[in-house]
Amino acid sequence: MLRGASAINIDNKGRLAIPIRYRDELMQMCQGQFVCTIDLQSPCLLLYPLNEWLLIEKKLSGLSSTDPQQRRLQRLILGYASESELDKGGRTLIAPILRAHAKLEKKVMLVGQLNKFELWDEALWQEQVQQDLLLGLPTGDQLTESLQGFTL
Repeated sequence: MLRGASAINIDNKGRLAIPIRYRDELMQMCQGQFVCTIDLQSPCLLLYPLNEWLLIEKKLSGLSSTDPQQRRLQRLILGYASESELDKGGRTLIAPILRAHAKLEKKVMLVGQLNKFELWDEALWQEQVQQDLLLGLPTGDQLTESLQGFTL
């Protein structure tokens, strides 16, 4: 289970060190292998353990290559997909095109999202958190069916 937010740095070669608390689990889940791609809804990257990425690929392969919306989704998600793996130092390389897309420089936030991580530029992450806090959660008629009855 990937959860929590960690402030980490990307080195000048584009490598980031996965926090120690995740490494054992990731080695068991995916032998330290990842696929990173863009997030279509936010200015961040999605870093999937390989086993979780294979589920995404299966869903993408079931989409129509003739429907323009489905094809666009395939093109972007698969076109940006980049494989990487943990090195002996617990680091993984993020491709330059992905770092540029998400404006990742030195300070990065690694945010667990159960089955994947989001990778954010630290300043953009702080802006997103502030925006989310200001918006709050919908209430009453605004609640989607899946949020009705959700409590903490």
